[in-house]
Amino acid sequence: MNASPRIALVTGATRGIGLETVRQLAEAGVHTLLAGRNRERAVEAALTLQARGLPVEAIALDVTDAASIDAAVAEVGRRHGRLDILVNNAGIAIDDMALKPSQQTMETWRTTFDTNVFGLVAVTNAFLPLLHQSPSARIVNVSSLLGSIQEHLNPDSFIYDFKIPAYDVSKTAVNAWTVHLAHELKGSKIKVNTIHPGYVRTDMNRRGDEQNGELEVADGARTSVRLALIDDDGPSGGFFYGEDSLPW
Repeated sequence: MNASPRIALVTGATRGIGLETVRQLAEAGVHTLLAGRNRERAVEAALTLQARGLPVEAIALDVTDAASIDAAVAEVGRRHGRLDILVNNAGIAIDDMALKPSQQTMETWRTTFDTNVFGLVAVTNAFLPLLHQSPSARIVNVSSLLGSIQEHLNPDSFIYDFKIPAYDVSKTAVNAWTVHLAHELKGSKIKVNTIHPGYVRTDMNRRGDEQNGELEVADGARTSVRLALIDDDGPSGGFFYGEDSLPW
């Protein structure tokens, strides 16, 4: 790495795992751009972390809006001239849990894929020129164990009887995209990996008044941060939870 601080950008970072990922990267000395589709919320979150002395700045970025993506890329290029770390954290889960897979509406499928897949791919492609300007760049795609086809087919897995179809399949697509992009970039200094954050107590895992999840948010951010900070001899094209490789 060069002597100047690394520059990271985390999407969907105004709350939950994304916000915690920003905090942990900044505490590791990374100058981190806290990206959110609502600029005011992004600024508010960034100011809170700045008040703790952390190197964080806000940036507006709606992963489903091409103009917003282009504006964010231009802003990062103007401010920093490169990007060292991209954490694609933004994601939604809007399946109706009362419906079977074949009963989910096409609107649910399209809206989920617009954010979780098409938005992720669009953001990555748009930032690739700035990532190529880094001496050693990292891309971390936040997926889920729910994207593992092997685990869905395993009767002994705790997800065997837990199906959130549009969300699950979108994360399977994220995993496949990660493999393809890593293959494209295998001769470069950019490493690409996908991660499972764990079953974390976030708003996404809330069902009405019931808060589900096994892990605190700080634990949920650790795998993203680990893969964002790997050395040049670290992995690329893998699917991880903590130090463990996960089945596709």
